[in-house]
Amino acid sequence: MREIDYELVVNKVKELCMDANYNLGSDVENALKKAYENEESPTGKEVLRQILENAKIAREEKLPMCQDTGFAVFFIELGDEVKINGGILPDAIAEGVRKGYTDGYLRKSIVDDPTIDRKNTKDNTPPIIHLDIVRGDKLKIVCVPKGGGAENMSEVKMMKPADGLEGIKDFVVDRVRRSGGNPCPPVIVGVGIGGTFERCAMLAKKALLRTVGEHNRDPRFAAAERELLERVNNLGIGPMGLGGRTTALAVNIETFPCHLATMPAAVNMNCHATRHKEIVI
Repeated sequence: MREIDYELVVNKVKELCMDANYNLGSDVENALKKAYENEESPTGKEVLRQILENAKIAREEKLPMCQDTGFAVFFIELGDEVKINGGILPDAIAEGVRKGYTDGYLRKSIVDDPTIDRKNTKDNTPPIIHLDIVRGDKLKIVCVPKGGGAENMSEVKMMKPADGLEGIKDFVVDRVRRSGGNPCPPVIVGVGIGGTFERCAMLAKKALLRTVGEHNRDPRFAAAERELLERVNNLGIGPMGLGGRTTALAVNIETFPCHLATMPAAVNMNCHATRHKEIVI
């Protein structure tokens, strides 16, 4: 059994929270640069230029690339031979978020009661933690600061098996169309198919973590991703909803087995500030 110190996890999570908000991933930045070169709309091209300049300033000045520094979401892979020494993993992650959002001067956006009091927790906790137990002696932590604007454009639809993949494609395109400029495009579109009501929603969010340009390993779903990206960009929504060819940088599909009577599908989008950083301890 390998022991990992509680305080080490706290400090790594703190660093991830700040890093994710200050430094746009190279895959996203390269996709934005390519989009800038190919964008036909003068307005869209200027918006993309400003987005790239904003990312540069955030990286150099250690400033959040967006004022909405997001709900702190984590995807965790915990090896079955790992023991956290000095505390439990969820507490370490929450403490890391507390320190990262406080010391990093990141906006605190979480309210403790979703409906009535809506008092700010003042430290951006609690985080959302998706935990998988895997083989091995490593701990993988993926930090995903998720902004409210793009999150509000999410949707789960309990589709009929008879709707098939074509029905899911139409649902995805329609969800992006109805979202317009609200999720601050160009977006990454995450699509979850299968599982249960809650599982397909988690899959859609997890799909956002994939490197831009990397497709589903199943060639059938890879083809669907390419078709959906073209259809979405043909909507003409464009950067920040001001028109153009670049509404999305990628459409990523993740799937899971489901009940024979069901076919749940979910869409979750990330804005142009697609933020996620990871570490393996």
